[in-house]
Formats: sequence, structure tokens, C-alpha cells
Amino acid sequence: MIHLFSPLQIRNLVLKNRIAMSPMCQYSSEDGFANDWHLVHLGSRAVGGAALIFTEATAVSPRGRITPHDVGIWKDEHIEPLKRITSFIRQQNSASAIQLAHAGRKASRSRPWEGDRALSHAEGGWQVAGPGAMSFHSNEPAPHSLSIEEIGQVIDQFARAAARADAAGFDVVEIHAAHGYLLHEFYSPLSNTRQDIYGGSFENRVRLLLEVTAAVRMEWPQQKPLFVRISATDWVEGGWTKYDSVELAKLLKEQGADLIDCSSGGNVPDAVIPAGPNYQVQYARSVKQDAGILTGAVGIITEPHQAEAIIAEGKADIVLIGRELLRDPYFALRAAKELEAAVEWPPQYLRARR
Repeated sequence: MIHLFSPLQIRNLVLKNRIAMSPMCQYSSEDGFANDWHLVHLGSRAVGGAALIFTEATAVSPRGRITPHDVGIWKDEHIEPLKRITSFIRQQNSASAIQLAHAGRKASRSRPWEGDRALSHAEGGWQVAGPGAMSFHSNEPAPHSLSIEEIGQVIDQFARAAARADAAGFDVVEIHAAHGYLLHEFYSPLSNTRQDIYGGSFENRVRLLLEVTAAVRMEWPQQKPLFVRISATDWVEGGWTKYDSVELAKLLKEQGADLIDCSSGGNVPDAVIPAGPNYQVQYARSVKQDAGILTGAVGIITEPHQAEAIIAEGKADIVLIGRELLRDPYFALRAAKELEAAVEWPPQYLRARR
């Protein structure tokens, strides 16, 4: 039995294999609209055999964009271009997923190939916001500290985005609570120094993520899966830990989350991260075993046998492939050939099967 190519049912969704395309920012939109780049970029990975295709981090508000060029879902007009993409993915017998995001204090930046720096208002930038007035880089402007009322608005923005995602035909919604963006900023003690109901204790710091999850679950159809991506460790002493992640996962499960997508880091610029093959798989395994919830593994997963071992050994339920799928859109078909798994190919490509 080839475990990587076994089906997985989550609520009413059945994934044809355990390979997902990880969310990867393209920074190629105008006013939040998906376009032909996104159709071809995402659609080609569905043609290539991945079971679940994720959009990049998709902003729930203009203020929540990382750059002015992020895809968005903060208005109804964004639905139709996204529906074109989900329809094509479905035609390839793959499922579509959207990652709902708010960049928090890491918003209002130029694109990576344009310097990855804070934008001034004259350059189209905006006032960033977070749990407090602590900036990500000490030499950059301090964020606006969100009020209780503004936090309520953020929760509503996530909920409304989930409703639009359903209208756009997505099969899975994932809440982005990792990599130092807004929801991670709230639950990590390194970035949250608030003294109200959203700061201080573990229970208070995770409150916003739990409230967002509950609000999204209310708007997202019950038959459709809900994922949450977390940073399972800050990689800094005194920061968020693997043990915190297990406890958070238990609470997220109670709020209706179905799978925890276990990434790490991103909340402070000086963290020393020992990146290497499978370096984050340990977190997926711990959360899966100790919280009793499905998990996704990420982090320099580049080879078919490597991905197969993760699933076969019960370390995670899906593998999310990022950079390797940028290099090879047909990773899943290549993996099936290497692992000698029988899978369907697009009929247009059958001449290349052998």
C-alpha cells in the first residue's frame, strides 16, 4: 500500500491523495483581484496531481495585506475571479482551499523582489496594526494597537471572508495564524504585551484565534473542512512552544477545526531556525498524537519517499509541498511513478505516462 496516495476523508470532502500545495504568496494582484497568473499557477498544480490546492494568503481586509499586490476576499467583487479558479481545479478532480489572512504588524510592505521593506504612505502604504505598539523590525514605525472594538471588526472580517469563500466554490478554508501575522502576534508572548482580555495569560492570548475560528465555523458550511495554520514554535526562549501548540490545538478542535497545519517561526526577526528536511514534521506529529486532531506537515519536503514516510509512519495526515511545487508542478505525478502508485493522469498527458 502506498500511503501517500491513499484517500483521506475530512467531513464530506474526500481527498484523492495526501499531497497538498502549500499556500505561497505570489504578490501579483491589483486591488485584491485574482487574475490569469493565479489561474495558471494554481491550475497547473491541480493538473499535476496534487489533491488539495491552496491559494496564497488571501487578505480579509485591505489593511490585512502583506503588500498592495496580495490577493483579497474583502469584497463581493473578488468572488467571481476566484470561482473561475475553483471551477478549473474541480475539473481536474482536485479540491481547492483558501487561506484567510491578516498580516497585522507585518503588513504594508513592498514585494520581496522590490526590497521587502515598509512602505511609506506616499508609496501606497498604510498604518499597520497589531496587539500592541511593538514593531516587527525596531527601525520601522510602530503599529497601531487594536482596540476591543477593532478586534471585533477583525473577527467579523474573517467571518465575512469565509462566506465569500463558500460562494467562490472553495472546498476548504484555512485560517492563517502563523508566521508572525496578526493571529500569531496575539497568541505569542513575544509580541503580545496587552493587559486586557486579549493579553497576559495563555487563555487570553489565544482568545482572538479561538473567536475567529468560531466565527468562521459559523459562516463556513458544516460539511466543509476547516484548517488552521499555526507556528508551532517561535524558536526563541520565552516564546511560544510545542506544548502551547498542543493545548491550542485541543481548543481549536472544540471550536470546529478539523486539521492543524503545523509550520513555525516568523514572529521575531532574530530567531535561529535549524531548517532542513523534515525539520517541522516533529510538530505535526506531536499535535496529532497529543491533541487527537488531523495534522499537516510542512518544511523542506522535496522527495516522494520522504513524503511517503511521513504519512506511513503516522507523523501527519497530509504533506503540504511548497517550493518543490514551484520547481515541479507535476510533483504528485512524479511521486506516483517513483512510488509505483496507480493514479489517473489528465487524458491530454497520457502520451507522457511511460
